[in-house]
Amino acid sequence: MSHSISLKGLSKRFGSHTVLNSVDLEIQAGELLTLLGPSGCGKTTLLRAIAGFYRPDAGSIHVNGQDITGKATHLRDMGMVFQNYAVFPHLNVFENVAYGLKTRGCRDKEIQSRVHEALRKVKLEHLPQRYPSELSGGQKQRVGLARALVIEPTLLLMDEPLSNLDAKLRIEMRQEIRLLQRELGITTLYVTHDQEEALAVSDRIAVMNSGNIVQLGSPENIYTDPQHPFVMDFVGGCNWVEGAVGQDSKGLQLQTHPGFFVPMDHLIPTHLAEFCVGKQVRLGIRTDAITFSDTNTPHGWNGVDIKLVTYLGSHLQYQVQTLDGLDLFFNTPRSLPPMAEGTTVSLQISPTGTYLFDAESGERLI
Repeated sequence: MSHSISLKGLSKRFGSHTVLNSVDLEIQAGELLTLLGPSGCGKTTLLRAIAGFYRPDAGSIHVNGQDITGKATHLRDMGMVFQNYAVFPHLNVFENVAYGLKTRGCRDKEIQSRVHEALRKVKLEHLPQRYPSELSGGQKQRVGLARALVIEPTLLLMDEPLSNLDAKLRIEMRQEIRLLQRELGITTLYVTHDQEEALAVSDRIAVMNSGNIVQLGSPENIYTDPQHPFVMDFVGGCNWVEGAVGQDSKGLQLQTHPGFFVPMDHLIPTHLAEFCVGKQVRLGIRTDAITFSDTNTPHGWNGVDIKLVTYLGSHLQYQVQTLDGLDLFFNTPRSLPPMAEGTTVSLQISPTGTYLFDAESGERLI
């Protein structure tokens, strides 16, 4: 049976430093929700407060409506997968996975059955007698996952579980974790700083910054509809162009420097034009919203110098500089003919993948 988790006003301080700032969060039964953010944003502290390792200074934690805020860690019936594997080096695979069942007083026959099933789920049924020193990093993490699952927890907590693995193995493991979570239907809270990993495994993502949840939504919603400059920048990355929105005979323009303007007519809907004029803004432009133009364009920049071309396998990354000294980064598919460094080009901006924010408040304007 899946369980829902409800956090109300959860706060945590270490000395004078506030790590969690009155966090509210509803985790739906059976979903995989990811806490995503940079180091120090509070995501691991939030996870550990739910697990019972930290006692919050304020707020409450409810599981299926029951308040567990003051409940001891070992009574919360939660499974946890750690970043550093946390397997016992003196125990073999079977003994590591069986550990939680033995401490709960399960009978030997039940332990045998449940450990075998847990190892089957993580594809380690052929290695029950191996010791951690004989396992790869990926296999150790599978042991940690099996040990968390074997106790049939109400909630699975995963703290940066893939960060110690190499790039290829991280992709394989995140796919397996996603499939396994769907198969079991277990409510899962997943912590990572890797935005691609979060997009790949999650039903929903809570983006955290400075102890607050900045935005909560589906992976597609977080990427395509960022409501805050931090989310725009952290999830997917972007180019920032700052200035004031003005209007003259040529239409709407963003003045970046004296004498330099970026056309805005095609980026701002007509009914919002008057609302945006005069505002100091930050224009966020995704790397896939900038493309080369064959001729001088009224929808971007002309006279742009290509400073660096980087081959990244599936695509090329360009670093360019505009006439007013603005550095931009954007990608083109490998299938397009490459442009040489030192070439002067024109660039156009697509409305898709561009977002306008108030420079002071951070409020999303368009």
